[in-house]
Amino acid sequence: MTQEYWEDRLLKQERKTNDLRTEYERDFSRLIHSSAFRRLQAKTQVLGLGESDFYRTRLTHSMEVAQIGAGIKRHLKKGEYLKKPDEKILDEILPSSALINAICLAHDLGHPPFGHGGEVALNICMREFGGFEGNGQTLRILTKLEKYTEKNGLNPTRRLLLGVLKYPIPYSEACNPQFYGQIPQKIWLAKADSQKPPKCYLDTEKDIVENFILAPLNKNDKNLFVQSAISAKKHSTPKFHSLDASIMELADDISYSLHDFEDAISLKLITKDDWLLHNKGKEAIFKQCNNLNYQEIGEKLFSQNSYERKELIGALVHNLITSIYLKENDQFDEPLLKWNAVMDEKWDDLRDHIFRLVYEKVIKSTNVQLLEFKGQKIVIELFEALSSDPKRLLPKSTWSKYDSEKSDKDRMRVICDYISGMTDEYATRLYEKIYAPHKGSIFDHL
Repeated sequence: MTQEYWEDRLLKQERKTNDLRTEYERDFSRLIHSSAFRRLQAKTQVLGLGESDFYRTRLTHSMEVAQIGAGIKRHLKKGEYLKKPDEKILDEILPSSALINAICLAHDLGHPPFGHGGEVALNICMREFGGFEGNGQTLRILTKLEKYTEKNGLNPTRRLLLGVLKYPIPYSEACNPQFYGQIPQKIWLAKADSQKPPKCYLDTEKDIVENFILAPLNKNDKNLFVQSAISAKKHSTPKFHSLDASIMELADDISYSLHDFEDAISLKLITKDDWLLHNKGKEAIFKQCNNLNYQEIGEKLFSQNSYERKELIGALVHNLITSIYLKENDQFDEPLLKWNAVMDEKWDDLRDHIFRLVYEKVIKSTNVQLLEFKGQKIVIELFEALSSDPKRLLPKSTWSKYDSEKSDKDRMRVICDYISGMTDEYATRLYEKIYAPHKGSIFDHL
């Protein structure tokens, strides 16, 4: 497939006079100037906002993912891991720096307020109307909701959308209703673990995926690419993704594993004792990675000199990046599907081992789960209020969209879009304005 074909946009737009940027540099510019991107500064990554200006938000996380993604691309460009490096092939298939930056910066645009608590809440509310999934909402923002064009969102290139399409199957095919647990009478009391959405895109973008993003693929590639692993007990899981998506996913894995770990240590949510206990009897995981010693690593991670921790985290990030190589899948004809970036198994084991500590001591801690639970309640009760009397409670512009839709399914999607685009603070203030008797004034600006 020619490079020019992947640079196509759904809506044909005239270039400005003397615009010297490449198509992917234009994607990057549109993205960083978008309101959806700016809102990431006020959306939760792991730790709640407002308690500290030190730890990461969705915005700073996305910026770090982009930096790591660009580093992976530079490493792959060297081709040292290939038996016979073919620079021509590498030049043809690897994304430009502008493109991989744009893909990585866009990867979390669709995440709602309050992290996974908000995602679970919206999936519950939209259960009968097509569901909700954060990655799927990202595609929706890029192609429909962001206000760069009237109806085509940011109108990005085909290749950027392929790179953002992390899970290439629609909600209706990925969802296994038997996986979901019972929803109690008070909906917000639902257990989050049994209400998680499938990894997918939303059916509202099915036409864009099939007739634009995947349109250049031959029949064999297209049929293979959208296959999933079907489970009797869980949602179906997509089997494949594109080269660019594989780079973005690895950059995301590295970032949330090590940078959330760094935040947790800095805030004393993980102690040296936690580190030593977590690694006891697991020396082999470190030994297989350049003969690392977890006790020596611990001395630097928990040193009184914070630069030592920063230096150690940087070294681990570097080692993970330089362990990545390109792997070929001969089942595909299209080079962007045939090749995927893969992390060396022993280094991925170490990354996952470190993330397990973050998961156990931080993500699953009572304090973080309380924040997620509170966010779940806020989002569900906002949805209930807004959907009960939309003409009365929705902003005029949102009401206009709601009123123009013909079906309940599409009208509920308008409310879902409105809530999912909220920052944590906006959602909290709107909730208080609706439900707290002593809060709110006609002069308040949300």
